[in-house]
Amino acid sequence: MELDVLNIEGQPTGRKVQLPGDIFEVEPNDHAIYLDVKRYLAAQRQGTHKSKERNEVSGSTRKLKRQKGTGTARAGSIKSPLFTGGGRIFGPRPRNYDIKVNKKVKALARVSALSYKARENAIYVVEDFSFDAPKTKQYLGFLKNLNIQEVKSLHLRVEESDNVFLASRNLPKAKVILASNINTYDILDNQVLVISEGVMAHFQPTQEN
Repeated sequence: MELDVLNIEGQPTGRKVQLPGDIFEVEPNDHAIYLDVKRYLAAQRQGTHKSKERNEVSGSTRKLKRQKGTGTARAGSIKSPLFTGGGRIFGPRPRNYDIKVNKKVKALARVSALSYKARENAIYVVEDFSFDAPKTKQYLGFLKNLNIQEVKSLHLRVEESDNVFLASRNLPKAKVILASNINTYDILDNQVLVISEGVMAHFQPTQEN
């Protein structure tokens, strides 16, 4: 698949790049995508949730009433889960939600997601650029030149430029990341993929994140 390289004004520069077929033209594997997205979302969970059980809540351990003869259910203490303010039965405890997915499955998921974007003609290749100052207006102008200011876009860069990253940070539909940090979820969560020209020589979606 061959694409024109665009400048910051959204105009063709006269150069073209060939998207590698083993990355952008594979038969997508939906199950691999499902597993990798599930892994990514699970990893975002902190797992710090905690509720107090009956041995952790404050309260006396004195038996509230005699065992028999009251006509009501027996009760051990005010910390029983049956009473307001008592402990919680089988409440959440801190845990790790990480899911293990094999490296080859993650690689297949990424190239599958990229192939979907190529099929949808939702990929733009732009020449490398940077800003002199971190101005949101400049990055918004860049998106308008590509006519993608109204859709969610993911911009892959090969080098970290603080000004470009900062300029895009206040735009809710724009995300800028290093190509080395690419993941299946971000590719699918954004409608358009913008790739800096320098990324094409270093782009390695099969590496583990």
